[in-house]
Amino acid sequence: MSSVLLDTKPEKPTDEKIRLPGLSRAQIKQHLVDIGVEPKKLNMRTSQLFQWIYNFGVTDFADMTNVAKPLKAKLAEHFTLSRPEIVEKQVSVDGTRKYLTRMAPGIEVESVFIPDVSRTGALCVSSQVGCTLTCKFCHTGTQKLVRNLTAQEIVLQVMMARDDLGEWPTTQENRKLSNIVFMGMGEPLYNTDNVTDAIDTMADDTGMAIGRRRVTVSTSGVVPEIVPLGKRTSAMLAISLHAANDELREQIMPINRKYPLKDLMDACRNYPGLSNAKRITFEYVMLKGVNDSPKHAMELIRLLKGIPAKVNLIPFNPWPGSDYECSDWETIEAFGDLINKAGYAAPIRTPRGRDILAACGQLKSESEKMRASEVRKREKLDLAKEQNSL
Repeated sequence: MSSVLLDTKPEKPTDEKIRLPGLSRAQIKQHLVDIGVEPKKLNMRTSQLFQWIYNFGVTDFADMTNVAKPLKAKLAEHFTLSRPEIVEKQVSVDGTRKYLTRMAPGIEVESVFIPDVSRTGALCVSSQVGCTLTCKFCHTGTQKLVRNLTAQEIVLQVMMARDDLGEWPTTQENRKLSNIVFMGMGEPLYNTDNVTDAIDTMADDTGMAIGRRRVTVSTSGVVPEIVPLGKRTSAMLAISLHAANDELREQIMPINRKYPLKDLMDACRNYPGLSNAKRITFEYVMLKGVNDSPKHAMELIRLLKGIPAKVNLIPFNPWPGSDYECSDWETIEAFGDLINKAGYAAPIRTPRGRDILAACGQLKSESEKMRASEVRKREKLDLAKEQNSL
């Protein structure tokens, strides 16, 4: 594992300057109206800015070669193309990258790039700082909700990962980041409007052009929002399931008391576009002695009957203070064999980024922890004190 502390702070927008990266096409257009761009050129100027920001990833208005100098000067006067501050970037031994980004004072969020997923790579983005769900096996659930992320803050996670990977412009071949998964901090369907707005911006063909079928939204089961999500976004759906009977699921996922399995599965059956070509992914974390017996596998098979589905078996990723252990590998394989024999694909997800707490269920904002740079300063002070005492 390597860890890079980024002490150089990027340009911060002043009170007078508005950050454009991460905004929707409509928002950019309105800001151009506000600075007096003439109506007959408004659509053209909006398209130019949108393409420069999201296709080319520029960070300086001077690089916009088809924009006249007077307009570039006016844009620079009112707006900024700066990114938020990356407080820390960690790189796992397996190539996984975890970013800790400060979106605003006291608002820090983690996102994770996982290489070699779906033939290229996936970025796991967060939708909230903290979480309200308190799932017993999830590290993020131990952090109280701070607030929802805005659509802009969600899109910026993708842009900053592309910055780091050197993947501008969008049109370049062999991009590593081609898939987006809303499986980071928070429950996406408790922030549906911002999540769907962010997907619209990311999917625009003249910008980042991330196909909607390459976006997966994972929910713990916020039933009323599931079908509207599909209608609005056409995104792929993943259900954070982890138990196939109400009694056990309520023990490890309190949300099941509000939205029991029958209601959840009814919503899944009604998900727009559901077919063998557009299956729902059911995520199932393997907890030793809790949900990993053949009996539990058979319950899962019965629950999924009639739903085009696949099951991701996730070896539990340990985190400090957790009461759970990962199921033995032989147990996971036997569980998967039963699911496979019933006609459902049941791949075992390879744990990635465990050494940097970037694996599934391990994310937790550093807002509640001491900043890494402060830890380093304290260590230096302690060392100096020790040397002085010798």
